[in-house]
Amino acid sequence: MMINQPRLKYPTYLFASLLLGSLGGCGSQSGQDSTASDTTAADSKYLSQPLVTELYTADPSAHVFNGKLYIYPSHDIDAGIPQDDNGSHFGMRDYHVFSMDSPTGTVTDHGVALAIEDIPWAGRQLWAPDAAFKNGTYYLYFPAKDKEDVFRIGVATSNSPTGPFVAEKEPIKGTFSIDPAVFEDTDGTHYLYFGGIWGGQLQRWAQGTYDSTGALRQGTQEAFLPKVARLNADMKSLAEPARDVKIVDQNGKLFTEGDNDKRFFEAAWLHRYNGKYYFSYSTGDTHNIAYAIGDSPYGPFTYQGVILKPVEGWTNHHSIVEFEGKWCLFYHDTQLSGQTHLRNIKVTELTHRPDGTIETLSAMR
Repeated sequence: MMINQPRLKYPTYLFASLLLGSLGGCGSQSGQDSTASDTTAADSKYLSQPLVTELYTADPSAHVFNGKLYIYPSHDIDAGIPQDDNGSHFGMRDYHVFSMDSPTGTVTDHGVALAIEDIPWAGRQLWAPDAAFKNGTYYLYFPAKDKEDVFRIGVATSNSPTGPFVAEKEPIKGTFSIDPAVFEDTDGTHYLYFGGIWGGQLQRWAQGTYDSTGALRQGTQEAFLPKVARLNADMKSLAEPARDVKIVDQNGKLFTEGDNDKRFFEAAWLHRYNGKYYFSYSTGDTHNIAYAIGDSPYGPFTYQGVILKPVEGWTNHHSIVEFEGKWCLFYHDTQLSGQTHLRNIKVTELTHRPDGTIETLSAMR
């Protein structure tokens, strides 16, 4: 399969040097290292530099397996599809897995881990994935449109964190929409979060079954909510029907569609810090990565603020992971291409304040 690759903006040997300006944490927050003199002056306006420059990557889900960082992003290509509000031009066809010995180390591309033609039920559009590990098996969770063009969540397995992964013959029953994210709690229980409006089709499931005419909500209507369900021990099926993840304001009130600088759009993620559960997500059309805090993986989660202000490009999608005592925020922008559908993944350090809130970052200086 032929895919279009980006023009290399940086030589491969600069992968590590682009990251050396760190403060002992995750990624480059303090400008360019002197060894990266070949980078353009314009690059200094960015909080961090691209982790991968040999192909376009987005939606990075990062995990620590066996003391090493593994990144599971989507793989952007120029599919030659006209742009529209449903994201048809995001025509991704496979996944690569990347690894790093540290957040400032060299990035290794382990090649194609799963391709669309290897998924029996899938039709098109392999969007943002996530991964998990249990009892010697690695699980790759991914959204794809089925043969009827309906987004479902699938799962594939491997005995290696880098794949190749073998997909199940059918999507996970009871799942729909996009952006799967798996959280493992301290008791070993795993939870699957998913959902995204607009092109993610969450609005088409408002009545519990798929309705192709399902409409987006308007200003004063309650915003659509992401979904969560506990996974069975097999990690391939839901142990319960998916339920709403309630995101509320300080008064316990759900957000409306008009609260689009705070309400959920897509890109769910959960991490735990000091006994609290942090649900973070993209506000989509207002481009914030926001977060809310709760006492249970199910929520409700009380809105706290913004983790990352808007990046260059229309979308953002993140993950948060702890590595050797430091917290890392992975995200993407369009620094390499300047085009919305051809993105590049990045990493920077995330800081929890003493009161448990998170410091707000600006992607652009």
